[in-house]
Amino acid sequence: MLLLGLLLAALTLSTLGAGAAHADEINTDQYDYVIAGNVQFDGEPIEDVLISVKGSGYEAEVVTDADGKWRIGVPEKETYTVSLDEDTLPKGVVVAKGGSTIDAEFGLTKVKSVNFFLGEGERTTVSFFDQFVNRFVNGLNFGLLLALAAIGMSLIFGTTGLSNFAHAEMITFGALATLTLSVTLGVPIWLAIIVAIALSGALGFGLDAAIWKPLRKKGVGLIPLMIVSIGLSLALRYTFQLFYGGGTSQLPGSGMADLKFGPISLSPIDLASMGISVVVLLAVSYFLLRTRIGKATRAVSDNPSLASASGIDVDGVIRIVWIVGGALAGLSGVLWAYFRPGVSWDMGFQILLLVFAATTLGGLGTAFGALVGSIIVGLFVELSTLWLPSDLKYVGALVVLILVLLLRPQGILGRKERIG
Repeated sequence: MLLLGLLLAALTLSTLGAGAAHADEINTDQYDYVIAGNVQFDGEPIEDVLISVKGSGYEAEVVTDADGKWRIGVPEKETYTVSLDEDTLPKGVVVAKGGSTIDAEFGLTKVKSVNFFLGEGERTTVSFFDQFVNRFVNGLNFGLLLALAAIGMSLIFGTTGLSNFAHAEMITFGALATLTLSVTLGVPIWLAIIVAIALSGALGFGLDAAIWKPLRKKGVGLIPLMIVSIGLSLALRYTFQLFYGGGTSQLPGSGMADLKFGPISLSPIDLASMGISVVVLLAVSYFLLRTRIGKATRAVSDNPSLASASGIDVDGVIRIVWIVGGALAGLSGVLWAYFRPGVSWDMGFQILLLVFAATTLGGLGTAFGALVGSIIVGLFVELSTLWLPSDLKYVGALVVLILVLLLRPQGILGRKERIG
């Protein structure tokens, strides 16, 4: 319940911080760069037209005011995709030329004007079923990459009892390592990803050896350990910003054209991401169910004292769990960088609440529960945009978490108590 309280507190703070913008103007008080426009038809302004801006890992939406005007602040001087939702136009009005999506690139000024050319005509709409199927697949993709991070976090919690807030930076580290190797050093992307995963595993081993193992030996309680993890998270996050800056960079292969499979639209990177996630999750399942170390891990997670009395090297198991958890987090970071898309210094923190939600929803300390929770969260996040604004899709996932915990406090696959 303490973890749930922390999640709700963080959600409340983020909600309060986002509530200052007007309906026709968003984030202009936070960022120096602004994309603006005016939606009119035959000289008359059109109100309540939905405009969205996406790019470099940033996404925002706004609706036009009574004068047809809108403004969206963006974090950096990059190229953004500006889209007009034709479903919000009056009946008989369509985007006549240029399309409903425009790439906006800043010039010498900090304000970029984007206008759409409207005309009379019939709109071609996408059926609800087609939208549902497409977003279901995207939600499954997101849930799978979320599961990689959540399983690592769940294994660490199960064996040590630690709610590791620095897991977000382990996710970020995998993406930043891949960016450094592939873009800065020119290593082929496939090799860069493999090396980055290995380095992420080494990071997990190093953190345990340098910080967590000495603290465990001293008998430090779980609450102080959690506070240390929060401090470590902040230190690593701003160290990343110091060396990589506050911008967003793209990994090689980002921006590939989508492939069409009926109503489903996926890029080759999306297909590869889902395939890799499934293979890795199957490998983790085999590791936990069929290998001696995996069985020892489950024993330590269930009851460390009894496992130690049975002759299991608990410290050795925890060390392996940190390596596996770090490697899974690093791979999740790479896939998240392609899904967003983009690599930034705080990208892991952006999904930390969802990772916690998935872990708690499935059942704290249970790897397979984390997988189930991640799939549920991923699907809900994407499918909820059929009814909710995009800005609220993460809130909906946390609401589901609260409802499930009210009915089943131990989570979906968690047990009410441990015996022994």
